[in-house]
Amino acid sequence: MNTCAPTVTSEVIAIRPGRPLTGAVTVDGSKNAALPLVAAAAALLRPVRLDNVPASSDVRTLLDLLQQAGWNAAHPLSEGPTTLVLPGETTLTPDDLGEAASSIRASYYLVPALIARCGRARLSWPGGCRIGDRGMEQHFKVYEAFGDRIRVDDRGYLVELGKAVRGTVSLVLPFRSRGATIAAILRAVVAGTPLRLGQPNLSPEVLGVVNALKAIGYECRAGERVLTLVAPSSVSQDVPAWKVPGDKIEAGTLACAVAATGGTARVEGVHGPDIEPLITALNRVGIPTAYEAEALVVKGQDIQPTGRPLRAMASLAPNGLDADFEPPLLGLALGFPGTHFFSDPINPGRHSNLIPQLVRMGGVITELSTTECRFTGPQRLTGAGVEATDIRTGSALMIAGLTARGVTTLGRVDQIRRGHADLPGKLLALGADICEVTP
Repeated sequence: MNTCAPTVTSEVIAIRPGRPLTGAVTVDGSKNAALPLVAAAAALLRPVRLDNVPASSDVRTLLDLLQQAGWNAAHPLSEGPTTLVLPGETTLTPDDLGEAASSIRASYYLVPALIARCGRARLSWPGGCRIGDRGMEQHFKVYEAFGDRIRVDDRGYLVELGKAVRGTVSLVLPFRSRGATIAAILRAVVAGTPLRLGQPNLSPEVLGVVNALKAIGYECRAGERVLTLVAPSSVSQDVPAWKVPGDKIEAGTLACAVAATGGTARVEGVHGPDIEPLITALNRVGIPTAYEAEALVVKGQDIQPTGRPLRAMASLAPNGLDADFEPPLLGLALGFPGTHFFSDPINPGRHSNLIPQLVRMGGVITELSTTECRFTGPQRLTGAGVEATDIRTGSALMIAGLTARGVTTLGRVDQIRRGHADLPGKLLALGADICEVTP
């Protein structure tokens, strides 16, 4: 095993095949769950304590944006990964966040909080990974349902507080958008208005916000057809303490890495039901995987390839496969027998990021469309110079590099750190031959 660990300043890492990954590792808090929880805390305009907050750069950026807008967000070092979100005494103009918000996708979560504090939110179009357009149409329909006024231009968009809507705000989403669902919930919190939302997204990240609000007195019922939310009649003065759940995507990525090398390991700190679709996919191709004693356990020494094709289709449906599981599963499936099918209609630009780089490593993959591909395994890849064009492409290429012949050099590691504070370090802890190199 290489003993030099990647540092937070590393821009390029080298990955070599080695012995099977073994041991135990604990995932960080989930970036995807932390971002809406931070925004929900800000929308309440009261102090909120958040535990298990990850140090990924997207979360840090969102906290910086809140500070620029006048909130106080502190990381008490003596208490570990904890964030305190408090309303500040000063408020900057909403336009101050215009360009700064373009570096991450999740800046749109701040619209309800900015409306509560400033009466308007002026933000740049969402940025972050290059995985397709960041459509805001459903968000705008949510805000219009609450009486807000919308203006858009080349720079971004403006949401202004309009005439308050009386009674329950009721709308139906045309598809189960996670962002629009969270926007509706947080806007209802700010308005103090009952919400009835049809066809909601019921991902663990949305339910995390719902459960946090229920813990402080909100009445909420989240069903597959309708989500309802009603504000409490009175509010406790105690400081709410919310906990960010463990990162299911980081757990799934590590599990795929362990399985790719034929290793056996425990991935701790993740909620079992959140990873059921991934467990089902791994077992289908013959990788014994289960949730045991509060950990995801992969028993790679007992792998018996079934030859059954893996059909990994990203879905927004309840209990569907999270789109962020698809890339690491793709990187793993290249080494398993069967003709596999992968589909991600949610992020239409993701395949165009990942597939050409796997082809550079020798992969033979047929693109059926911009969002669908098919290939037959097992394939043996060869190390090459590749790039993390987005978070999940980077993690999939790391998995591919663990079994490829020779050395794989992965650039743009900063993209991976947008979602994971130190994914290379966790792989290193499991025995991966992975090291920082000079660009």
